[in-house]
Amino acid sequence: MPEKATLRRARRARRRGLAPSTQAGEFVREEFHHVRRGKHGASSPEQAIAIGLSKARRAGVRIPSRPRHRRGKS
Repeated sequence: MPEKATLRRARRARRRGLAPSTQAGEFVREEFHHVRRGKHGASSPEQAIAIGLSKARRAGVRIPSRPRHRRGKS
């Protein structure tokens, strides 16, 4: 569950008409904070970003999903 302050900042960004990626950035920022404090076991920045985007989608931010045909890092 996102923190109340994170939801408040994301809603403020939506009211101001900012891009969905800006709104989702608040959730990603929160996840980076959790990873640095050791709240859960995400071991890389990519995992923190994925968790933050997932939380943003659940909170109603209209972020498109990652394209299926994209190749992963090698």
